[in-house]
Amino acid sequence: MFKKVTIQTDERGLLFRKGSYDKYLQPGTYRLSSFSDETVVVLNITKPFAVEGKDLQLFLHDDQLLRELDVIEVQDHEYVLHYEDGKFAGLLTAGRYVFWNILKKHAYVRVDIRQPELPAEVDLAVRPRLMAYCQTFEVASYESGVLFYNHVMQKELKPGKYYFWKGPTAVTVKTVDLRQQQMDMTGQEMMTEDKVTLRLNFVCQYKIVNPLRALEIKSFEDQMYIQLQLILREYIGTLKLDDLLKMKQEIAAFVLSRLNEKSEDYGVAFVSAGVKDIILPGDIKDILNTVLLAEKKAQANLITRREETASTRSLLNTAKLMDENQTLYRLKELEFLEKICEKIGTISLTGGGNLLEQLNSLLGDKSAGKA
Repeated sequence: MFKKVTIQTDERGLLFRKGSYDKYLQPGTYRLSSFSDETVVVLNITKPFAVEGKDLQLFLHDDQLLRELDVIEVQDHEYVLHYEDGKFAGLLTAGRYVFWNILKKHAYVRVDIRQPELPAEVDLAVRPRLMAYCQTFEVASYESGVLFYNHVMQKELKPGKYYFWKGPTAVTVKTVDLRQQQMDMTGQEMMTEDKVTLRLNFVCQYKIVNPLRALEIKSFEDQMYIQLQLILREYIGTLKLDDLLKMKQEIAAFVLSRLNEKSEDYGVAFVSAGVKDIILPGDIKDILNTVLLAEKKAQANLITRREETASTRSLLNTAKLMDENQTLYRLKELEFLEKICEKIGTISLTGGGNLLEQLNSLLGDKSAGKA
């Protein structure tokens, strides 16, 4: 009695005697005695080589079998990208893998994950399928990135998307905003030379031009804020309150020049600076309002006196002209009479004489008076 074993074209057989591997079987039909202790394990060559319950090492002494197998050893510090017929099939982690090389053409890309950045030969189309084994960092168009391996600075990164292996090396990317930024100092108390305590609102615009230097400074923004504070205290402490209120623009120019002296230390370029508000204590504000009111009153009194003086001078000049010119005197009298008549509804005259004579008598005869 025989038992028949058929091995198809896409299959291969492994013959075992008494449970031990004996030889490799090509496609075909084989008859085995039913009474023998021979068995055949049939494997599909489109799938990875594996025999259930048997260690791979049992088969590696068979040179005929090894010619049709690819044996891939992956070390602990490696990943292997597996391609079948030019298409990505999967990623192999540490271990031993065996693939049939008969029906499909296999290719392998071996990478050392101790070098975290993905090599250029890893196609961009494949990278999204590797997300379980790598991490990504993005640097926006208005940013600059700085790459760190195990907290040690490596290099500056331009805008783009970057892939790194998840491995023994800790990878971090810190980004720095290169757009113009603003630093506000609000309600900062300062004392002038004449011991007046005031509160100042100041603003400063800057841009980071050296990202590596900026990241080297701990609490970067806090240190710049303190530097601005010290410069303002230094300058305002040399000014009296009146001078300070008159020199707001000069303060901004001084502070900006002093900040630019420190710009390389912080890796920035200071663009502009300015005083937004000067807030005075209530009692000082009341005093200044009183002084301002007194000044305005004095100016008003001065203007009034000037007007009165000009008016008196004008009357004196008119009187001199009238005294020297009788015709002008009579015209002035008629002008006053006209103004009086504008305010009188009716005029009643008694006695003889015509109207002109009686009006003339009201004005009086100046020549007679002189006689």
